[in-house]
Amino acid sequence: MTRNDSEIVNTAHALADAARDAILPWFRAGAIDVENKASAGFDPVTAADRAAEAAMREVLAERRPDDAILGEEMGESPGTSGLTWVLDPIDGTRAFVAGAPTWGVLIAVADQGGPVYGLIDQPYIGERFEGGFGRAGMRGPHGARALKTRGEAPLSQSTVFTTFPEVGTEAEGAAFRDVARQAQLTRYGLDCYAYALVACGQVDLVIEAGLNAYDIQAPIAVIKAAGGIVTDWSGGPAHGGGRAIAAAGRQQHEAALEILSRYL
Repeated sequence: MTRNDSEIVNTAHALADAARDAILPWFRAGAIDVENKASAGFDPVTAADRAAEAAMREVLAERRPDDAILGEEMGESPGTSGLTWVLDPIDGTRAFVAGAPTWGVLIAVADQGGPVYGLIDQPYIGERFEGGFGRAGMRGPHGARALKTRGEAPLSQSTVFTTFPEVGTEAEGAAFRDVARQAQLTRYGLDCYAYALVACGQVDLVIEAGLNAYDIQAPIAVIKAAGGIVTDWSGGPAHGGGRAIAAAGRQQHEAALEILSRYL
């Protein structure tokens, strides 16, 4: 079967539009029921998460019924095309329930080798980032522009983001702090929006652990299309989840990996 890249891109944007429509009525709209999915700690899910994934799956059922789906809230659905849609309806539900506009909708399309196209959407701000199939661009309040990472820089001049200490083990958090001590600026808690900032040239590094495939596949596609690097902490593929490092350039990536490798 010949892959129609334009159709896939158009479908991804249709999914993002559907997710926006499902989520925004819930955001900052007063009290919202929050269910904790975690047996220990706090891993929230809301009606907005479920409504957004259901809306995206409806679009796929109509437009791409032969593709597989992996979604955070509704699990796996088999397909026959060799492509899988990897969906996180609200990445950053903690931010969502707190009213902070740093959550996002993550949509990726993957083949056997990993993600080939990705989209990060922040509905409230109105920013959408995409990468893959020769595309690397964003649209937001200032209009449309190309995505490009800031390129190589020493770790001492780098800005690094993470969701630690909320995500990851104590040892993984210590590894991050070891990198952060050598960086110029460290910020916390932006979830998928931090990856978007790497792609648009604002941030040098994002370092995380405890990820699922649906947390990282869309950021991988977007950042790679913008000229960046995404690997696990040993320099291998990261699209299966676990530990990930996203970098704007080779110099920052190698410097951070050298430190992180001490904790493997």
